[in-house]
Amino acid sequence: MSSVTEAPDRRRWLALAVVMTASLMDLVDVTIVNIAMPTIQHETGASFSQLQWITAGYALAFAVGLITGGRLGDIYGRKRLFLLGIGGFTVASALCGLAGDPQLLVAARVLQGGTAALMVPQVLAIIHTTFPAHERGKVFGMFGAMVGLGAMLGPLLGAVLTEWDFLGLGWRPIFLVNLPIGLAGLLLGSRYVSESRAPKALKLDLLGMVLATAALLMLLYPLTQGREAGWPLWGFALMAGSVPVFAVFLAYERAKLRRDGSPLVELSLFRVKSFAAGIGVQLTFGIATGIFFLVWTLYMQLGLGWSPLRAGLTGVPFSLAVSVAAGMSVQKLVPRFGRKVLQAGALVMAAGALVYIAEARHYGSGIHPWQMALPMVVMGAGMGLIVAPLTDSVLSDVPRDHSGSASGLINTTQQLGVALGLGLSSVTFFSVVDAADPARQAMGPVFVDAFTHSLWWVAGGLLAVFALMFALPRRAAQPEQAAEDAATEDAATEPELVSV
Repeated sequence: MSSVTEAPDRRRWLALAVVMTASLMDLVDVTIVNIAMPTIQHETGASFSQLQWITAGYALAFAVGLITGGRLGDIYGRKRLFLLGIGGFTVASALCGLAGDPQLLVAARVLQGGTAALMVPQVLAIIHTTFPAHERGKVFGMFGAMVGLGAMLGPLLGAVLTEWDFLGLGWRPIFLVNLPIGLAGLLLGSRYVSESRAPKALKLDLLGMVLATAALLMLLYPLTQGREAGWPLWGFALMAGSVPVFAVFLAYERAKLRRDGSPLVELSLFRVKSFAAGIGVQLTFGIATGIFFLVWTLYMQLGLGWSPLRAGLTGVPFSLAVSVAAGMSVQKLVPRFGRKVLQAGALVMAAGALVYIAEARHYGSGIHPWQMALPMVVMGAGMGLIVAPLTDSVLSDVPRDHSGSASGLINTTQQLGVALGLGLSSVTFFSVVDAADPARQAMGPVFVDAFTHSLWWVAGGLLAVFALMFALPRRAAQPEQAAEDAATEDAATEPELVSV
């Protein structure tokens, strides 16, 4: 009997390693591109708008595809969609590395974001359906640590690959490095990840997909393109028009639920208090982090004139702090203090932003990397207290048969926030840079001013996150209750898990 029970445990943790490696690949790909932006601009002649689209195109395709990607996993199998997504992501990475001009690179990045939207929702869904409730806290703690690792590896790997100019390829290895990882993920995932899908036979909601995609594009495209186009009237009209399209989408989803029970978005999820509250937190937190990471990179490399490697090393204290705090929050702090840990994280991260503002203003263009260590550690610790337990809080009460849709919504909300943050960087950062006169002003101090101006927005967003967290459950689920829920869930869903 023991041999029968040990094998599933071993398989479960191997599957976790595979899906987390795929998630790490996605996380690294975002940060690795940010650090290489100035080099890409220099070698390809890309404009500032094209640079923004290299990042925003990925985020846009990712955001609009995540809800659909999550539901497709529920219908056709999470393992199947995971493998399709990681395969497509690998091909798109090769196209990015082979792109000959900025336009082709933007197009390949959009494809990469679309394939990531198939892969990433399955990661949380596979974890949610593979691990019982009493183990998920530990697993999501590891997931939070993986976020910190990705934040650290991305800038460092991007800096090394860009600055060392492997084989004379310049910036291209930052994308080509995904090829061996993606191929390994395909091979190991096909062997160790177990298939799962929703117990009820769901149908693909094509009209819902069209409406959701249209509404998100109408909102995000003008925000991303508005500055380059001079904030035209059509942009504001599109953003305003997204509201009634969202309303039509919600009305159609309600009707779809009554007709055949297969809506793209399971609206009943929003009756789960922890899920609804967590969605609001994810959106606001995504906005704050979306602003910070873009302007931070531009500040160091374009404003201070630092090399990619120097800028990448500056982020190491942040990433280490995220990893340490993420592990502590899930294992030690949240079980004892509950929601207060996440709220403390928002306040600590906001305090780090304020310290950064003070140091940037005091030292100006002469600031050194070691002088940034304090605010980066503080901000990283605050982020670690949030990212690991937040996912578990949002998904803890979600029925397993809707885990793909729920994880797609979580990731969509976060990416929507990041895309909004990228769009708002036009207001927070580029508005200050554009207002400067290069003939009369040194641009170094201008970039410092733009950076500190943006950090006030980041701090304000984090205070809003703190306030929204009052809607989250006060306490984390008790282990005894979690184990009882796990047994109930496993008994209800075990026939739907198919090992392949």
